[in-house]
Amino acid sequence: MSSNLSRQRNRAFVIAGLGVALLVAIFLSPFASSDPDGLDRVSQDLKFDDEAVEEAPAQKLPFYAVFEEYALRGVPEAVATPLAGLVGTLATFGLAWGIGKLVVRGTSPSTTDDDAPQYLDDPDQPLDR
Repeated sequence: MSSNLSRQRNRAFVIAGLGVALLVAIFLSPFASSDPDGLDRVSQDLKFDDEAVEEAPAQKLPFYAVFEEYALRGVPEAVATPLAGLVGTLATFGLAWGIGKLVVRGTSPSTTDDDAPQYLDDPDQPLDR
């Protein structure tokens, strides 16, 4: 019984976390700063940003044709960044969830319900050992 309650709580926690992440990705991403980030800023400050490789390795990746500079190509500019945030958040969640399922499937529980002490079944019962 407590295992089912624990699963329900975990599921609610994961869904709430995904919901918050999606809200941030969709509604706050358009307000992100357009200033250059980390390495771009350093390369501009040290004046070597024009020495970048013309054909970067990232341009050879299959999803390069879909995304560019934190935006989705081929859609209106007003929704390009929120859509990229949505797709990126769902892709990251899917990868993390899938890896988690693979890792958990490979482990076995240390105790079964039959092996658990009886006082764990009812938290209101006094601990008579």
